[in-house]
Amino acid sequence: MECRSGCGACCIAPSIKTPYFGMPEGKPAGVRCVHLLPDYRCGIFGQPERPAACAAFQAEPDFCGQDRTEALRILTQMETDTLPSIR
Repeated sequence: MECRSGCGACCIAPSIKTPYFGMPEGKPAGVRCVHLLPDYRCGIFGQPERPAACAAFQAEPDFCGQDRTEALRILTQMETDTLPSIR
């Protein structure tokens, strides 16, 4: 599967815990990456500054669903499901 034009869900829904270029504190879940362009493309795609987590992400129907709204829902739920439990 190729990335869907105008989506950007993977640049918004998940958190990135490690610092990276432009986001020295990492990226909280649900926060738009500073490199996400207005047309929802990555402004540092293919650049060495791009976080490893982003480079490793592969668009797949199970993650991306049928449209941007479904992708945001799926990825947000995955983020929630993988949070460490607080005891």
